[in-house]
Amino acid sequence: MAEKNKGNKIIAQNKKAWHDYFVDDKYEAGIALFGTEVKSIRAGAVNLKDSYCTIKNGELFAVGIHISPYEHGNIFNREPMRDRKLLMHKKEILKLGGWTQQKGLTLIPLSMYFSGSNVKVEVGVCRGKKLYDKRDSAAKAESDREIERRMKDRSNKYD
Repeated sequence: MAEKNKGNKIIAQNKKAWHDYFVDDKYEAGIALFGTEVKSIRAGAVNLKDSYCTIKNGELFAVGIHISPYEHGNIFNREPMRDRKLLMHKKEILKLGGWTQQKGLTLIPLSMYFSGSNVKVEVGVCRGKKLYDKRDSAAKAESDREIERRMKDRSNKYD
């Protein structure tokens, strides 16, 4: 993801999604926001945890993204947990809708970032992990860290 988002400023990431799901595919979508929401996002007041995407009437919506109200906003502040429309081409939305009809696939917002002055959301097509899958992932991550430590120790030994 770092290579793809090179030059983009990451605002928030959904680390829980990587823990709970296998990410099969990723898509970039714009997000429809109001002015005070963008100001709040620039301040970093965003939480993607427990959010997901749904398709209603051929439009893609993000549900559960929490954008805190802007401190200096007044009547223009919006509901922090409101559903937000994601902007994608119709063909892509229909394709994603077909995938979500399959058993076990869901759309999860993985990260939110600035692309220039626009706010973008990276949406992942995900399959849920079982408990034993989570254990396997944790064991693999631990073994990778152990290998990395030993390689570092070995390289320091010969310097």
